[in-house]
Amino acid sequence: MENHKKVVIVTGSGRGIGQAIALKFAEQQGNIIVVDRIKDRAQETARKIEKVGGKALALEIDITDLTEVQEMTARTLDIFGRIDILVNNAGWDVVQPFFQNKKELWDQLIDINLKGCIYCCRVVAESMIEKKYGKIVNVSSDAGRTGSGEEAVYAAAKGGVIAFTKSLAVILAPFNINVNSVSPGLTDTPAVERGMAMSERIAEIMEKRKQFTLFKRWAQPEEIADAVLFLSSDAAKYITGQVLSVNGGGIMVD
Repeated sequence: MENHKKVVIVTGSGRGIGQAIALKFAEQQGNIIVVDRIKDRAQETARKIEKVGGKALALEIDITDLTEVQEMTARTLDIFGRIDILVNNAGWDVVQPFFQNKKELWDQLIDINLKGCIYCCRVVAESMIEKKYGKIVNVSSDAGRTGSGEEAVYAAAKGGVIAFTKSLAVILAPFNINVNSVSPGLTDTPAVERGMAMSERIAEIMEKRKQFTLFKRWAQPEEIADAVLFLSSDAAKYITGQVLSVNGGGIMVD
């Protein structure tokens, strides 16, 4: 599963799953473009990448802004000349009953989780088409496969990512570009820990979901990263349009 010296963009890689993905690629001496909307987080991941022998470029980018996504792509191409792998990991969630949601929250959830993914694919794929080579991995969620009563709009956005992945795979297959999705279940990230600390109700939901996995534990970010690494490698060159759930055999429950 070598991605040796590949040029890799990982969005939302300032922490959590995204950082774990970036570091996995760095272990193979890849050239990693660390994309995060918070500059300090991107720079911290970049420092960790360089410590393990990778090369990093930290970019402060808002993926919900098409102009900034275009700037991200242009900067990467100016420095490295190509983009081999795009991992659309950036995401955001709020666990809250649907009828307590406000329109502003719906807009944010759809913009970050779905539209940001579409923007990045649209812009980056153009350079891959020219090279007739590329790997795109979109990080969705098991909420998007099964639904989630406490994350209805988030689940809708992630379900959209899954449908978009399958559609884009059809579009890009003639150009030797693989498009797949990794669908995590409950994963031990800072965002989950913050949510549990804020609300006993959220903590109860998360604990219940853990008990509905076969392994009775949360995934670690590195375990999600392993799946991304596989789908972005030449070991998966005949796999496209697929969704790989990394959920410990669990089901989504509220």
